[in-house]
Amino acid sequence: MIKDMKIAFLCTGNSARSQMAEGFARRFAETLNLRISVYSAGSNPSKEVNPLAIKVMKEKGIDISHQRPKGLEDIPYNELNLIITLCDSARQSCPIVNGAEHIHWSLQDPASFEGTEAEKLEVFRRVRDDIEERVWDMLQNLQLRKGNTTKP
Repeated sequence: MIKDMKIAFLCTGNSARSQMAEGFARRFAETLNLRISVYSAGSNPSKEVNPLAIKVMKEKGIDISHQRPKGLEDIPYNELNLIITLCDSARQSCPIVNGAEHIHWSLQDPASFEGTEAEKLEVFRRVRDDIEERVWDMLQNLQLRKGNTTKP
C-alpha cells in the first residue's frame, strides 16, 4: 500500500474540472481509508469555483462549495508524488517535479461551453461523470488499497 501519497489535479483556472476531481478523490480516499493528500490548483486560477461544478457535484452527494481556486504556489507542488493535468494548457505550463509521476487527461472544459442553462448542466454532468470514473480507476490502478474495489 502506498502511504502518505500527495496527489494534485491541475487545470488552468482551477474552477471546475480540477475541483470536481479533488472532490471525488477526497471522497474515495475517505471511503477506502486511503492515506493520501489531495490537492487541486491552476496555472491561472479563477476567482471562484464555478457554481455549476458545485451544483453537479451536490447531485453526487459531494459538497465542493468550501473549496477555492488555488495557484501552484498554494499547494506543496514540489512534494507531489502524482500530478494529473486535466487540460492541454496545464500540461504545457506546469513545471516538472522531479520524482513525481505525471498523468494527462485531456478533458473538455465545461465552463467554456456556451448554451442554455440546461445544455451547460448536461456538459458539466458528462465531464463530472468522466472525472468520477477516471479518479476511481486511477486510485484502483495505483493499488492504494487491496481488498474492497466496489465503487462507493
